[in-house]
Amino acid sequence: MIKILRQTLFISAMLISNIAICAEQLYTDQPPVTPELAFSGTYNVGVTTITSNDPKRLNTANFITHIERPLTLEVWYPADTADQAKMATYKNVTRLQKPFELQGGAYRDAPALSEGSFPLILLSHGFTGYRTQMFYLGEHLASHGYIVVGIDHTDSTNSQIKKHEDRPAGFASTLYNRARDQQFLLDYFTFQQSPVANIVDTDRAAIIGHSMGGFGAINTVGGCYDFSYDKLKALGTPAPLALVMPPVLNSCYGGREIADPRWKAVQLFAPWGGEQDVHSAEAMNNISVPTFYFAGDQDNTSGYKTGIKKLFDQTGSEHNYMLLFKNARHNIGPHPAPAASFSTDFELGHYVDPAWNIETINRVIEHMSLAFLDCHVKSDAARCDYLPKRQDSQQYTGALRQYSDPWPGFKHLWASGLEFYRK
Repeated sequence: MIKILRQTLFISAMLISNIAICAEQLYTDQPPVTPELAFSGTYNVGVTTITSNDPKRLNTANFITHIERPLTLEVWYPADTADQAKMATYKNVTRLQKPFELQGGAYRDAPALSEGSFPLILLSHGFTGYRTQMFYLGEHLASHGYIVVGIDHTDSTNSQIKKHEDRPAGFASTLYNRARDQQFLLDYFTFQQSPVANIVDTDRAAIIGHSMGGFGAINTVGGCYDFSYDKLKALGTPAPLALVMPPVLNSCYGGREIADPRWKAVQLFAPWGGEQDVHSAEAMNNISVPTFYFAGDQDNTSGYKTGIKKLFDQTGSEHNYMLLFKNARHNIGPHPAPAASFSTDFELGHYVDPAWNIETINRVIEHMSLAFLDCHVKSDAARCDYLPKRQDSQQYTGALRQYSDPWPGFKHLWASGLEFYRK
């Protein structure tokens, strides 16, 4: 009997141990050469999952009727933590529906601070993706005094695009809903109750969008759509839908009539649409909010010279920047690859870059994002000085032991492979 009891206790202990270590840790300890603003801020970070619901959204299955549109959200915020607070993990599935769980650095469901005023930042994933795809950035910005909301864009997530046949309907929904989701959530956090209602400042808001998230964000801040039958057909849209979609899609400001002044900045990671000319060039020139493009010059999804750089060149904002990761492809923004994605090139292609370590990219993004958002959302002039004045990060001048100064916040010789553009 005692032997059986011991065996039972041993098995139970093993099960508990396995549960405790099942979440993958994707990030290493940050070395001292990490860019200065990539280190965590002074706030403890809480995270919680909530659902918002738009009660009447156009049904993209027929573009006639209206339906409810739920959005699952991951919310990171400055928190008042207690000793018993549990560290968060983030569960999701790969594009081939393989489950994974990642270890986070925030405290799950910790109470938000009772006072303060923190700007709202939205994280908008690509097609396909999920709300925690940039969890590292959500946690980082929250530690520096932001409320960050990661969005599961309904019809456009890994968990809903389960097979190839799901993609056309999901893509049509993405074209119509992406900008509208972003604008809806700004209103939601302004007028509805939420766990951060007492401390969120929606008069200072920004969007961070990757790929199709960037496509939508451009529209939300004024880059009106310019779809046509021919463009939609070229994207694989069935002819009957391609005939009715242009007047429905061709809107501005996330479906509003005028620009929303609460948007103070937008970050665009490898935004899609430049090669397809789906944004009005005239409207792009009229964008006035500060814009920050992130690109790889080997991007074969959004394109670089005829895609992302073209959008950057078209953007009329007085404060318009672009950070280039030389030789990088499309996957600048998401977290490193979970083990569940290692089995096929198709899966790894969602996370891995051939030339860059993704953790390095993530740390550079943390640094540059904080500099940009603090500068243009919080109006912190000292943080504006962290945005480089020199295009090339190269320091060696061609003569023995002669170097130029490093970019602000970077250690000597540790910004290699980057270029920074201003307009």
